[in-house]
Amino acid sequence: MRFWVGGYTADAEGTATGIGVLHAGAVDSPLAGGDLAFRGVAASAPSPSWIAAHPTLDVLYAAQEFAGTVRAFVRTGEETYAPHGAAVDAGDAVCHVAVAPDGSSLVATCWGDGRVVQYPVSADGRIGGPRIAAAADDPTTDNSEDADSATQNQLAELSALAGMTGFAALGDLPLFGAEAQSDVTRAVGADGKDETGPATPAPARVSRAHQTRFLPGGVVVTTDLGFDLVRFWTSGPTGLRLTQEVTLPRGSGPRHTVWHPSGHLYVVTELSLEVFVLARDAAARAGEGWRIVGGTSLGAGTAPGSDFAAEIALTRDAAYVVIGIRGSNTLATVRVRDGGRALAAVALAESGVDWPRHHVVERDTVLVAGQLSNEIVSLTLDERTGAIGRVRRRVEAPSPTRLLAAHG
Repeated sequence: MRFWVGGYTADAEGTATGIGVLHAGAVDSPLAGGDLAFRGVAASAPSPSWIAAHPTLDVLYAAQEFAGTVRAFVRTGEETYAPHGAAVDAGDAVCHVAVAPDGSSLVATCWGDGRVVQYPVSADGRIGGPRIAAAADDPTTDNSEDADSATQNQLAELSALAGMTGFAALGDLPLFGAEAQSDVTRAVGADGKDETGPATPAPARVSRAHQTRFLPGGVVVTTDLGFDLVRFWTSGPTGLRLTQEVTLPRGSGPRHTVWHPSGHLYVVTELSLEVFVLARDAAARAGEGWRIVGGTSLGAGTAPGSDFAAEIALTRDAAYVVIGIRGSNTLATVRVRDGGRALAAVALAESGVDWPRHHVVERDTVLVAGQLSNEIVSLTLDERTGAIGRVRRRVEAPSPTRLLAAHG
Protein backbone atom coordinates (compact mmCIF):
# COMPACT_ATOMS: atom_id res chain seq x y z
CA MET A 1 0.00 0.00 0.00
CA ARG A 2 1.00 3.60 -0.56
CA PHE A 3 0.51 6.29 2.07
CA TRP A 4 0.91 10.05 2.07
CA VAL A 5 2.66 11.27 5.22
CA GLY A 6 2.07 14.56 7.00
CA GLY A 7 4.83 15.97 9.16
CA TYR A 8 6.48 18.88 10.92
CA THR A 9 9.07 20.97 9.10
CA ALA A 10 11.68 23.44 10.34
CA ASP A 11 9.06 26.04 11.34
CA ALA A 12 7.97 23.56 14.05
CA GLU A 13 11.49 22.28 14.79
CA GLY A 14 10.74 19.17 12.75
CA THR A 15 12.81 17.43 10.11
CA ALA A 16 10.23 16.92 7.35
CA THR A 17 10.22 19.08 4.23
CA GLY A 18 6.65 18.51 3.08
CA ILE A 19 4.18 15.73 2.34
CA GLY A 20 6.04 12.42 2.32
CA VAL A 21 5.48 9.07 0.61
CA LEU A 22 5.48 5.71 2.37
CA HIS A 23 5.29 2.22 0.87
CA ALA A 24 3.98 -0.55 3.12
CA GLY A 25 4.56 -3.65 1.04
CA ALA A 26 3.71 -3.54 -2.66
CA VAL A 27 1.91 -0.32 -3.63
CA ASP A 28 -0.86 -2.23 -5.43
CA SER A 29 -1.47 -4.63 -2.53
CA PRO A 30 -4.48 -4.29 -0.21
CA LEU A 31 -2.22 -5.41 2.64
CA ALA A 32 0.16 -3.19 4.62
CA GLY A 33 2.25 -5.79 6.40
CA GLY A 34 5.18 -5.90 3.98
CA ASP A 35 8.48 -4.05 4.00
CA LEU A 36 8.31 -0.35 4.83
CA ALA A 37 10.08 2.20 2.64
CA PHE A 38 10.00 5.99 2.96
CA ARG A 39 10.18 7.26 -0.61
CA GLY A 40 10.84 10.95 -0.09
CA VAL A 41 8.72 14.06 -0.62
CA ALA A 42 5.61 14.25 -2.80
CA ALA A 43 5.17 18.02 -2.32
CA SER A 44 7.07 20.69 -0.42
CA ALA A 45 4.95 22.43 2.21
CA PRO A 46 5.46 24.11 5.60
CA SER A 47 4.44 21.69 8.39
CA PRO A 48 1.58 19.86 6.64
CA SER A 49 0.71 18.20 9.93
CA TRP A 50 -2.66 16.92 8.70
CA ILE A 51 -3.61 15.98 5.16
CA ALA A 52 -6.89 14.87 3.62
CA ALA A 53 -7.89 13.70 0.15
CA HIS A 54 -10.64 14.85 -2.17
CA PRO A 55 -13.18 12.01 -2.59
CA THR A 56 -13.03 11.92 -6.41
CA LEU A 57 -10.15 14.11 -7.61
CA ASP A 58 -6.38 13.62 -7.38
CA VAL A 59 -6.14 16.50 -4.92
CA LEU A 60 -4.73 16.59 -1.40
CA TYR A 61 -5.45 19.23 1.22
CA ALA A 62 -2.94 20.18 3.91
CA ALA A 63 -3.28 22.00 7.20
CA GLN A 64 -0.07 24.06 7.15
CA GLU A 65 -0.12 24.30 10.90
CA PHE A 66 2.30 27.04 11.82
CA ALA A 67 1.73 29.07 8.68
CA GLY A 68 -1.94 29.23 9.73
CA THR A 69 -3.12 28.32 6.25
CA VAL A 70 -4.69 25.49 4.27
CA ARG A 71 -3.65 24.58 0.74
CA ALA A 72 -4.65 22.25 -2.06
CA PHE A 73 -2.15 20.13 -4.00
CA VAL A 74 -2.90 18.46 -7.32
CA ARG A 75 -1.25 15.24 -8.45
CA THR A 76 1.36 15.68 -11.17
CA GLY A 77 2.89 12.19 -11.24
CA GLU A 78 2.68 8.80 -9.64
CA GLU A 79 4.09 10.15 -6.37
CA THR A 80 4.30 13.92 -6.87
CA TYR A 81 1.98 16.83 -6.17
CA ALA A 82 2.10 20.56 -6.90
CA PRO A 83 0.28 23.53 -5.33
CA HIS A 84 -3.26 23.92 -6.67
CA GLY A 85 -4.14 27.54 -6.07
CA ALA A 86 -2.83 29.83 -3.35
CA ALA A 87 -2.66 29.03 0.36
CA VAL A 88 -5.78 30.31 2.16
CA ASP A 89 -5.89 31.76 5.66
CA ALA A 90 -7.34 29.54 8.39
CA GLY A 91 -6.26 30.54 11.90
CA ASP A 92 -3.64 30.11 14.57
CA ALA A 93 -2.14 26.59 14.55
CA VAL A 94 -4.56 24.99 12.10
CA CYS A 95 -4.19 21.30 12.89
CA HIS A 96 -6.87 19.42 10.93
CA VAL A 97 -8.75 19.51 7.64
CA ALA A 98 -11.67 17.35 6.47
CA VAL A 99 -13.39 17.21 3.09
CA ALA A 100 -17.13 16.80 2.61
CA PRO A 101 -18.15 13.41 1.16
CA ASP A 102 -19.33 15.11 -2.03
CA GLY A 103 -16.16 17.22 -2.30
CA SER A 104 -18.08 20.49 -2.17
CA SER A 105 -16.46 21.94 0.94
CA LEU A 106 -13.55 21.73 3.33
CA VAL A 107 -13.51 22.39 7.08
CA ALA A 108 -10.40 23.35 9.03
CA THR A 109 -9.98 23.46 12.80
CA CYS A 110 -7.38 25.51 14.68
CA TRP A 111 -6.10 24.58 18.12
CA GLY A 112 -4.34 27.90 18.58
CA ASP A 113 -7.37 30.20 18.50
CA GLY A 114 -10.30 27.75 18.41
CA ARG A 115 -11.47 28.70 14.93
CA VAL A 116 -13.67 26.41 12.85
CA VAL A 117 -13.51 27.51 9.22
CA GLN A 118 -15.46 26.22 6.22
CA TYR A 119 -14.34 26.75 2.61
CA PRO A 120 -16.19 26.07 -0.63
CA VAL A 121 -14.28 23.75 -2.97
CA SER A 122 -14.47 24.31 -6.71
CA ALA A 123 -15.21 21.62 -9.29
CA ASP A 124 -11.47 21.22 -9.94
CA GLY A 125 -10.65 21.00 -6.21
CA ARG A 126 -9.37 24.50 -5.48
CA ILE A 127 -10.10 26.09 -2.09
CA GLY A 128 -12.37 29.15 -1.97
CA GLY A 129 -12.62 31.94 0.58
CA PRO A 130 -12.93 31.21 4.32
CA ARG A 131 -16.25 31.26 6.18
CA ILE A 132 -15.53 31.48 9.91
CA ALA A 133 -18.08 29.60 12.00
CA ALA A 134 -19.51 30.66 15.35
CA ALA A 135 -16.89 30.77 18.08
CA ALA A 136 -17.21 28.48 21.08
CA ASP A 137 -18.02 29.75 24.58
CA ASP A 138 -16.72 28.07 27.70
CA PRO A 139 -19.77 26.24 29.11
CA THR A 140 -18.37 26.36 32.65
CA THR A 141 -18.17 30.16 32.81
CA ASP A 142 -21.42 31.11 31.05
CA ASN A 143 -23.82 32.39 33.73
CA SER A 144 -26.93 32.42 31.58
CA GLU A 145 -29.92 30.44 32.81
CA ASP A 146 -30.00 28.30 29.66
CA ALA A 147 -26.33 27.43 29.96
CA ASP A 148 -26.74 26.55 33.65
CA SER A 149 -29.64 24.26 32.83
CA ALA A 150 -27.63 22.56 30.08
CA THR A 151 -24.69 22.10 32.45
CA GLN A 152 -26.90 20.54 35.11
CA ASN A 153 -28.31 18.12 32.57
CA GLN A 154 -24.80 17.14 31.56
CA LEU A 155 -23.81 16.64 35.21
CA ALA A 156 -26.77 14.34 35.72
CA GLU A 157 -25.70 12.27 32.72
CA LEU A 158 -22.09 12.17 33.88
CA SER A 159 -23.14 11.09 37.37
CA ALA A 160 -24.99 8.12 35.91
CA LEU A 161 -21.95 7.30 33.77
CA ALA A 162 -19.35 7.54 36.52
CA GLY A 163 -18.87 3.80 36.73
CA MET A 164 -18.74 3.41 32.95
CA THR A 165 -15.99 5.97 32.49
CA GLY A 166 -13.61 4.28 34.90
CA PHE A 167 -13.99 6.70 37.80
CA ALA A 168 -15.04 5.45 41.22
CA ALA A 169 -17.44 8.30 41.84
CA LEU A 170 -18.67 11.54 40.33
CA GLY A 171 -16.24 13.50 42.48
CA ASP A 172 -13.37 11.79 40.66
CA LEU A 173 -14.42 13.13 37.28
CA PRO A 174 -12.17 15.80 35.76
CA LEU A 175 -15.11 18.21 35.90
CA PHE A 176 -14.49 18.41 39.63
CA GLY A 177 -10.71 18.72 39.49
CA ALA A 178 -8.46 21.43 40.84
CA GLU A 179 -9.73 24.08 38.44
CA ALA A 180 -13.30 23.61 39.70
CA GLN A 181 -12.55 24.25 43.39
CA SER A 182 -13.79 27.34 45.25
CA ASP A 183 -11.90 30.62 45.36
CA VAL A 184 -10.15 29.78 48.63
CA THR A 185 -7.64 27.10 49.52
CA ARG A 186 -7.47 25.32 52.84
CA ALA A 187 -4.28 24.04 54.38
CA VAL A 188 -3.22 22.77 57.77
CA GLY A 189 -0.33 24.68 59.32
CA ALA A 190 2.48 23.29 61.41
CA ASP A 191 0.44 23.94 64.56
CA GLY A 192 -2.47 21.93 63.20
CA LYS A 193 -4.68 24.97 62.68
CA ASP A 194 -6.77 25.47 59.57
CA GLU A 195 -5.16 28.16 57.41
CA THR A 196 -7.35 29.61 54.70
CA GLY A 197 -6.15 31.92 51.97
CA PRO A 198 -6.69 32.94 48.38
CA ALA A 199 -6.40 30.17 45.87
CA THR A 200 -3.89 30.27 43.08
CA PRO A 201 -5.87 31.35 40.02
CA ALA A 202 -6.49 28.52 37.60
CA PRO A 203 -5.04 28.97 34.12
CA ALA A 204 -7.44 30.65 31.75
CA ARG A 205 -9.30 28.20 29.55
CA VAL A 206 -8.92 28.76 25.82
CA SER A 207 -10.94 27.39 22.91
CA ARG A 208 -8.91 24.81 20.97
CA ALA A 209 -10.78 23.35 18.02
CA HIS A 210 -9.08 20.12 17.05
CA GLN A 211 -10.91 17.90 14.57
CA THR A 212 -13.80 17.79 12.10
CA ARG A 213 -15.77 14.77 10.97
CA PHE A 214 -18.58 14.58 8.42
CA LEU A 215 -21.35 12.27 9.66
CA PRO A 216 -24.23 10.65 7.77
CA GLY A 217 -27.23 12.87 7.10
CA GLY A 218 -25.28 16.05 6.41
CA VAL A 219 -24.11 16.55 10.00
CA VAL A 220 -20.66 17.96 10.78
CA VAL A 221 -19.05 17.39 14.19
CA THR A 222 -16.05 19.23 15.63
CA THR A 223 -14.18 18.85 18.90
CA ASP A 224 -12.97 21.65 21.15
CA LEU A 225 -10.17 20.35 23.36
CA GLY A 226 -9.92 23.56 25.39
CA PHE A 227 -13.59 23.97 26.27
CA ASP A 228 -14.42 20.24 26.51
CA LEU A 229 -17.07 20.53 23.80
CA VAL A 230 -18.32 18.30 21.03
CA ARG A 231 -20.11 20.65 18.61
CA PHE A 232 -22.62 19.64 15.94
CA TRP A 233 -23.34 21.64 12.79
CA THR A 234 -25.25 21.55 9.54
CA SER A 235 -23.79 22.99 6.36
CA GLY A 236 -25.54 25.65 4.31
CA PRO A 237 -24.80 28.06 1.46
CA THR A 238 -23.25 30.61 3.83
CA GLY A 239 -21.27 28.20 5.97
CA LEU A 240 -21.76 26.09 9.07
CA ARG A 241 -24.77 26.49 11.37
CA LEU A 242 -24.35 25.36 14.98
CA THR A 243 -27.17 23.04 16.08
CA GLN A 244 -25.99 21.51 19.37
CA GLU A 245 -23.12 21.27 21.82
CA VAL A 246 -22.40 18.35 24.15
CA THR A 247 -20.24 19.17 27.16
CA LEU A 248 -17.78 16.54 28.36
CA PRO A 249 -16.21 16.57 31.85
CA ARG A 250 -14.18 19.64 32.63
CA GLY A 251 -10.54 19.14 31.72
CA SER A 252 -11.13 15.97 29.71
CA GLY A 253 -9.99 17.50 26.40
CA PRO A 254 -11.95 15.89 23.54
CA ARG A 255 -9.47 15.46 20.69
CA HIS A 256 -10.56 13.11 17.90
CA THR A 257 -13.61 11.10 16.92
CA VAL A 258 -14.48 8.01 14.95
CA TRP A 259 -17.86 7.01 13.53
CA HIS A 260 -19.03 3.50 14.37
CA PRO A 261 -21.30 1.79 11.81
CA SER A 262 -23.84 1.14 14.60
CA GLY A 263 -24.61 4.87 14.56
CA HIS A 264 -22.53 5.85 17.59
CA LEU A 265 -19.84 8.51 17.72
CA TYR A 266 -16.74 7.70 19.78
CA VAL A 267 -14.79 10.64 21.20
CA VAL A 268 -11.31 10.15 22.66
CA THR A 269 -10.20 12.67 25.29
CA GLU A 270 -6.57 13.69 25.17
CA LEU A 271 -6.22 14.75 28.81
CA SER A 272 -8.43 12.38 30.82
CA LEU A 273 -7.63 9.31 28.67
CA GLU A 274 -11.19 8.18 28.06
CA VAL A 275 -13.49 7.34 25.20
CA PHE A 276 -17.06 8.66 25.36
CA VAL A 277 -19.93 7.20 23.34
CA LEU A 278 -22.44 9.65 21.91
CA ALA A 279 -25.74 8.70 20.28
CA ARG A 280 -28.52 10.66 18.63
CA ASP A 281 -32.24 10.52 19.23
CA ALA A 282 -33.60 9.10 15.98
CA ALA A 283 -36.56 11.49 16.10
CA ALA A 284 -34.43 14.63 16.39
CA ARG A 285 -33.67 16.97 13.53
CA ALA A 286 -30.31 16.85 11.76
CA GLY A 287 -27.48 17.86 14.07
CA GLU A 288 -29.64 17.73 17.19
CA GLY A 289 -30.54 15.21 19.87
CA TRP A 290 -27.00 14.01 20.71
CA ARG A 291 -26.20 12.77 24.21
CA ILE A 292 -23.64 10.72 26.11
CA VAL A 293 -24.71 7.09 26.43
CA GLY A 294 -21.53 5.30 27.52
CA GLY A 295 -17.78 5.33 27.75
CA THR A 296 -14.67 3.88 29.32
CA SER A 297 -11.30 4.88 30.62
CA LEU A 298 -8.31 3.52 28.72
CA GLY A 299 -7.43 1.30 31.63
CA ALA A 300 -4.71 0.68 34.17
CA GLY A 301 -1.26 1.70 33.00
CA THR A 302 -2.32 5.09 31.64
CA ALA A 303 -1.60 8.24 33.63
CA PRO A 304 -3.47 11.52 33.06
CA GLY A 305 -1.03 14.37 33.31
CA SER A 306 1.87 12.47 31.79
CA ASP A 307 0.04 10.53 29.08
CA PHE A 308 -1.91 12.16 26.25
CA ALA A 309 -4.29 10.32 23.95
CA ALA A 310 -3.83 10.93 20.23
CA GLU A 311 -5.63 9.10 17.40
CA ILE A 312 -8.62 6.74 17.58
CA ALA A 313 -9.31 4.14 14.87
CA LEU A 314 -11.58 1.14 14.32
CA THR A 315 -10.55 -2.35 13.34
CA ARG A 316 -11.83 -3.63 9.99
CA ASP A 317 -14.92 -5.30 11.51
CA ALA A 318 -15.47 -2.40 13.95
CA ALA A 319 -15.32 -4.85 16.87
CA TYR A 320 -12.41 -3.02 18.49
CA VAL A 321 -11.10 0.51 18.86
CA VAL A 322 -7.37 1.30 18.92
CA ILE A 323 -6.13 4.48 20.60
CA GLY A 324 -2.59 5.90 20.56
CA ILE A 325 -1.19 7.23 23.84
CA ARG A 326 1.78 9.61 23.87
CA GLY A 327 4.00 9.62 26.95
CA SER A 328 3.91 5.95 27.84
CA ASN A 329 4.02 5.42 24.04
CA THR A 330 1.40 2.69 24.01
CA LEU A 331 -1.63 1.58 22.03
CA ALA A 332 -4.85 0.86 23.91
CA THR A 333 -7.33 -1.69 22.60
CA VAL A 334 -10.99 -1.22 23.55
CA ARG A 335 -13.75 -3.74 22.85
CA VAL A 336 -17.07 -2.60 21.37
CA ARG A 337 -20.11 -4.05 23.14
CA ASP A 338 -23.91 -3.86 23.23
CA GLY A 339 -24.34 -2.98 19.58
CA GLY A 340 -21.85 -0.13 19.73
CA ARG A 341 -23.32 1.53 22.81
CA ALA A 342 -20.76 0.31 25.32
CA LEU A 343 -16.96 0.04 25.43
CA ALA A 344 -14.56 -1.94 27.59
CA ALA A 345 -10.80 -1.51 27.84
CA VAL A 346 -8.95 -4.69 26.87
CA ALA A 347 -5.20 -4.15 26.96
CA LEU A 348 -2.22 -1.87 26.40
CA ALA A 349 0.61 -2.69 24.02
CA GLU A 350 3.92 -1.01 23.28
CA SER A 351 3.69 1.20 20.19
CA GLY A 352 7.35 0.76 19.28
CA VAL A 353 7.87 4.50 18.71
CA ASP A 354 8.38 7.70 20.67
CA TRP A 355 5.26 9.90 20.70
CA PRO A 356 2.74 7.89 18.61
CA ARG A 357 1.09 10.90 17.04
CA HIS A 358 -1.04 9.02 14.52
CA HIS A 359 -1.86 5.46 13.50
CA VAL A 360 -4.00 3.60 10.99
CA VAL A 361 -5.43 0.09 11.11
CA GLU A 362 -5.18 -1.86 7.85
CA ARG A 363 -6.65 -5.34 8.29
CA ASP A 364 -4.13 -7.27 10.43
CA THR A 365 -1.59 -4.44 10.58
CA VAL A 366 -1.31 -1.24 12.63
CA LEU A 367 0.96 1.46 11.19
CA VAL A 368 2.17 4.02 13.74
CA ALA A 369 3.80 7.40 13.12
CA GLY A 370 6.39 8.17 15.82
CA GLN A 371 6.71 11.95 15.75
CA LEU A 372 9.68 12.26 18.10
CA SER A 373 11.53 9.09 17.09
CA ASN A 374 11.32 10.04 13.39
CA GLU A 375 10.04 6.68 12.26
CA ILE A 376 7.04 4.67 11.17
CA VAL A 377 6.49 1.11 12.35
CA SER A 378 4.07 -1.70 11.57
CA LEU A 379 2.70 -4.03 14.25
CA THR A 380 0.62 -7.16 14.02
CA LEU A 381 -3.05 -7.12 14.97
CA ASP A 382 -5.11 -10.19 15.86
CA GLU A 383 -8.46 -9.25 14.38
CA ARG A 384 -10.28 -11.88 16.48
CA THR A 385 -9.09 -10.64 19.86
CA GLY A 386 -7.90 -7.09 19.18
CA ALA A 387 -4.46 -7.99 20.57
CA ILE A 388 -1.59 -5.91 19.19
CA GLY A 389 1.72 -7.74 18.81
CA ARG A 390 5.31 -6.71 18.39
CA VAL A 391 6.81 -4.39 15.82
CA ARG A 392 7.08 -6.20 12.50
CA ARG A 393 8.77 -3.54 10.36
CA ARG A 394 10.41 -0.18 10.95
CA VAL A 395 11.57 2.70 8.73
CA GLU A 396 13.00 6.16 9.33
CA ALA A 397 10.64 9.01 8.45
CA PRO A 398 11.02 12.71 9.29
CA SER A 399 8.74 13.98 12.10
CA PRO A 400 5.64 12.08 10.92
CA THR A 401 2.25 13.27 12.21
CA ARG A 402 -0.32 11.79 9.81
CA LEU A 403 -0.70 8.66 7.65
CA LEU A 404 -3.20 8.78 4.79
CA ALA A 405 -3.82 5.75 2.60
CA ALA A 406 -3.51 6.59 -1.10
CA HIS A 407 -6.19 5.29 -3.43
CA GLY A 408 -4.98 4.91 -6.97
